[in-house]
Amino acid sequence: MTAPEIIVRQAVASEAERLTDLALLAWERDLRPFLSGEAASRQNEKRRLGMAVHELLDRTIVAEIDGVPVGWCARARSRAYIPYLFVTPSLQNQGIGKLLLRRMESILELEGADRVQLDTLSDNVRAVNFYQHQGYRILVLKREGPQGSDPLLSIRLEKRLAPYRGSLESDED
Repeated sequence: MTAPEIIVRQAVASEAERLTDLALLAWERDLRPFLSGEAASRQNEKRRLGMAVHELLDRTIVAEIDGVPVGWCARARSRAYIPYLFVTPSLQNQGIGKLLLRRMESILELEGADRVQLDTLSDNVRAVNFYQHQGYRILVLKREGPQGSDPLLSIRLEKRLAPYRGSLESDED
């Protein structure tokens, strides 16, 4: 059986709701188990993700298979920072997240960045391991949330970017 063809392209406005739903599915599976109170509210998270999709649509790339979005990644406006990377849960661990991350790193490098940063929950060991396998290094452990509440801990990770070096016969075109 051959792997399906994947296309990575710019996001378009007509798919904003689909991208929000995809992110919400991934959030429910991968992040919600570590959250409590307001932070675990599905309704609040759907609203937050919907606003983020609309705000960063022009800075978002989408992975699609057979015309259906299966993942997306966005970059911040003012700095080399990746606030969002989501892959539909049923297709995780198949290289889609890695492909989106590499493409986004290339875009940031071409925009002049020499390093990129991102954050993830410290309890999300799967995500931390994924980013470390992609060459990211932990910079700092940060407290999130309002003062006096049960704080969330997140990890800021960073990767140094460099222009592509390799042969023309590389399978990474």
